[in-house]
Amino acid sequence: MLELDGFEVVGQAASGIDAVAQAKEADPDVIVMDYKMPGMDGLEASKSIRANRPDQAIVLYTAYLDAELEHQAKDAGVAMCVGKIEGLNQLERHITELTRDLGRAI
Repeated sequence: MLELDGFEVVGQAASGIDAVAQAKEADPDVIVMDYKMPGMDGLEASKSIRANRPDQAIVLYTAYLDAELEHQAKDAGVAMCVGKIEGLNQLERHITELTRDLGRAI
């Protein structure tokens, strides 16, 4: 859906471990991370990615959003959390804001 709306998607991962590997290979401006993934959840994957890429912008996009998860996400280096219930338009708006803050065009 992001590609249909003009975003360049440089990688996709089915697990947290795959997300960490993809981040190294793809060099994305922004990573959209799910929370619930097999093998390694999105918070652990975010911590691992940020350890290797300290300036990496990460958005946690999840159906399980609550205040505790938002706090844990911030501790993991996640730039912002978006609930899936908010919808794709909100996610796209936040990605655009992050890339604008990074000084990159989409």
